[in-house]
Amino acid sequence: MTKINTKTYPIAKALVFMFLFLAPFALLAQQTIETIDQSLRYSRYSRLALKIIPVQEGEKSFLLQMPIEKIEESIDFNTYQFAYAILRSYQEPITAQNLILLNESDLKADTDFHYYFEKRVDLPEDQELAIALLQVTDTRQGDTYYYHIDLISPYVFGHPDFWAFYGDGIPFDQAFIQKNDPLEFKGRTGISLHAFHYPTQFDVPLPPMEIRPANVPREVVVNYEGEFFLNTPKSFDKEGYYFIQADTNSTQGMLVKTVHEAFPRVKDYEEMVDMVAYISTRREHEALNEAQDKKLALDKYWIGMLKEEQTAKNVIREYFKQIEFANILFTDFKEGWKTDRGMVYTVMGPPNEVYFRPNGEVWSYLSANSNSKITFTFARVKNILTPNYYILNRSRALQPEWFKSITSWRNGQMVF
Repeated sequence: MTKINTKTYPIAKALVFMFLFLAPFALLAQQTIETIDQSLRYSRYSRLALKIIPVQEGEKSFLLQMPIEKIEESIDFNTYQFAYAILRSYQEPITAQNLILLNESDLKADTDFHYYFEKRVDLPEDQELAIALLQVTDTRQGDTYYYHIDLISPYVFGHPDFWAFYGDGIPFDQAFIQKNDPLEFKGRTGISLHAFHYPTQFDVPLPPMEIRPANVPREVVVNYEGEFFLNTPKSFDKEGYYFIQADTNSTQGMLVKTVHEAFPRVKDYEEMVDMVAYISTRREHEALNEAQDKKLALDKYWIGMLKEEQTAKNVIREYFKQIEFANILFTDFKEGWKTDRGMVYTVMGPPNEVYFRPNGEVWSYLSANSNSKITFTFARVKNILTPNYYILNRSRALQPEWFKSITSWRNGQMVF
C-alpha cells in the first residue's frame, strides 16, 4: 500500500483527518436519539460518565456545561472522540453535518476526575423544541457513549440561570451530595439564592406487576432555609432534598439531595433491611424489621435462603453492588434504589437495550435460552424538581419474569 506523505500534500492531510475523525459520525446517518441503543449509559463497566448541564442565559440561549467523569484510570484524551449537537427532535438524524467536534483545545478544564467542556448556543426565536446531545466514542473498541437533555420541550419548566461547582471548578454533575460537603454556586445575575428543604422520606416502590396506585404522602413538608450568597461555599446539614432558586416566583431551580456519609453504598444494617425488600417475602421482611439484632437477623436470613456461606457472601456483594449503581444512576429527590428505574435495575440487572422517547424510556432484557425480550417502559412525567423523572408502566404481564429474577437471586444464580 502506498504511504501518502501528508507533510508534502496538505489536501491529503485534510482528507486523512476527515476519514479518521468524521467516519465514525457518518455511520450515524440514519440514527436518531430514538433509535440509538443507550444501554452503555447504565453499564457497570462504563469507562466514562457523561453529563450536560444547561444554564439558561436567555429565553433561547444556553451555556452548555459538559463534564465527563473519568471512570477509567490513566485516561488519554486522544483515546476518545468528543462531539456535541443541538437537535430539533428525537427523530432528527444524527450526522456529521450536525455533530460538532470537540478537540483538546476546547477543554475548559482537565482534572484528575473530569474532562470539562463549555459551549454557548443560541437557538432561533421560532424553535419550540431543542435537545442537546453529547457523544463520545472510544476508538479502541468503537463503544459510543451518549447523553442528551431537553433544552426546550413540554417536559421541562426551563433551566436555572445558575449552577453549583465542586472545589476544583467542575460543575456539580450528580443529584446528591453528602451532608456538610460544600458547593459553590455561581450565577450571572443577583447576589444570592434561596434554599427550600424537604425532609420527606419515601417508601419502597410497588413491584412492577402491582397495578394499584402507590401510596402518596398526604402532606409534603417544606421549610424555607433562607438566602445564601453566590460565589461562597455553601453546605447543607439536613438529610432530605433541597430546591435552590434564584427567583421564588419562577418554576426554575436546582435539586440537591443530601445523603449520609456512606452513600451511594449501604450505611448500616437498618438500611440493609430496607433494601432486601425487593427479594424477600412479606413475612421475611416483617421479621427482619422486628428483629432487635439486625446483623444477626440478616446473617440468618442470607444463610437460610442460600444455604452455603460463600454463596451468601457472593450474592450479598452483588446485590449491594446493584444498589450502589442504582443510587449513582437514578437518584433524584429519592435515593436511586427507591426509584422505579432503580428498583428494576437492582432486581433485573443492567438492561441489554435502552431506548429513549420524548415521553419515556424503554428497557429490554434478553430472555435466557430464548429470542424473546422482556420490556419495561418508564413514562416521563413533568416535574419541577428534575427533568428526568420517570415512573414505571406497571403490568401483571411482568409478574413471571419478575419472580424468575427474584428466584435467581434467592438461589444464588443471578449473574451480570
